[in-house]
Amino acid sequence: MKSSRVSRVVQLLTTLSKTGGTKGYTAGELSRMFGVSRRTLFRDLREIQDIGIQPLFSSSRRGYALPPEQFLPPINLNLQEALGLLLLVHKMRSRIQMPYKHSALLAAMKIERCLPPKVRRYCESALARISAKAGAQAPSPTTPGLDNIFALLQSAAAQRRKVCIDYDSLFDGKAIQCELSPYHLLYNQRAWYVVGLSSVHKAVRTFKLNRIRNAEMSDKPFSNDGSPEFDLAEYIGCAWSMIPEGKMYHVRLRFAPKVANNVAEVRWHNTQKVARNPDGSVTVDFRVDGLGEITWWILGYGDQVEVLAPAELRKTIAGIARKMVEISNTDPRQ
Repeated sequence: MKSSRVSRVVQLLTTLSKTGGTKGYTAGELSRMFGVSRRTLFRDLREIQDIGIQPLFSSSRRGYALPPEQFLPPINLNLQEALGLLLLVHKMRSRIQMPYKHSALLAAMKIERCLPPKVRRYCESALARISAKAGAQAPSPTTPGLDNIFALLQSAAAQRRKVCIDYDSLFDGKAIQCELSPYHLLYNQRAWYVVGLSSVHKAVRTFKLNRIRNAEMSDKPFSNDGSPEFDLAEYIGCAWSMIPEGKMYHVRLRFAPKVANNVAEVRWHNTQKVARNPDGSVTVDFRVDGLGEITWWILGYGDQVEVLAPAELRKTIAGIARKMVEISNTDPRQ
């Protein structure tokens, strides 16, 4: 949606909210007020409905209004709070798969309109000097219907009801149908995931939202099958990122001086221990659950890292490196 139309929809919301849910405006009055055709006005009203706000229509007066309970009371924001919210919406919304992104944009524009002039000018000036740049890997494309999938899973988790999903599973190498007990929604590595008990795998699994092709809430309740309340931190435990494999490893890596400082200044894992060496390199120790996720992180450092332990991981990295050399030495025209 273009910013001019977003601004008009915000003004329409503001106008309807001032009715208190009683007076109302006819379609003709609203069309003249905003200088648009009736067709455009009805399209704007549909936009409002799509973000979950339902205007009331009075058949007797043939007018539209918004009940006051559709809105939160005014909130006083300080300078940093206002700038932080606007920064997230205006600069980061294209970098993360944010559910209700359109609603967040409308909310930000409403807040902007209500800010004191001095604060608004400061925010505009600050935002003009801030950019959000994706890393070397582009962000995942936004999932069609992400809002609906996210909202359904969130509602199912709150109501403790099972969900039937059609899922493109990379792990299984095929599309699967699964009855899922959704425990928790998680944003990680530029994507949204749902963690829950899978009927197919008979275990708690992690599902990426942009691979869910269809989801329907069932009437079946879930209660974590008699287990204690699901704890995400306990489930992830010492996994490198988010998928535990059920076996603990002591991983020791030595990073060359060229990247040593960059590695040492970041807290990659809660078990991390760093030792600086006389030659400028660093030795880093981790205790991780599973080697799958950390393997690909290590490969990202190429020849600037050496696996000291465990032997199993050293062998895996060496095997992948040899395969990369074979591929690189093959004539691409063959």
